[in-house]
Amino acid sequence: MSPRERALRTLSAPYSLGLRLREAGVAPEVICDYLDVELDNLDAFYRLADAKLAAAESRIAVPKSAKTPLSDRTNR
Repeated sequence: MSPRERALRTLSAPYSLGLRLREAGVAPEVICDYLDVELDNLDAFYRLADAKLAAAESRIAVPKSAKTPLSDRTNR
């Protein structure tokens, strides 16, 4: 599974679905129906979804050893 797919799976269902539908080329009107979002708000929805995805991808990309507190790493 790709890092992007793992990140998408960590998002809540509406954000994950919205990004997947957009990537698949589904018409914005159809996406709005699925997500119960007004067409005028879809761009804002995508900005938020993209930001959440980027944050999730950055968390996944950081190795677990890098997440260990510095104090724990220096005492080894």
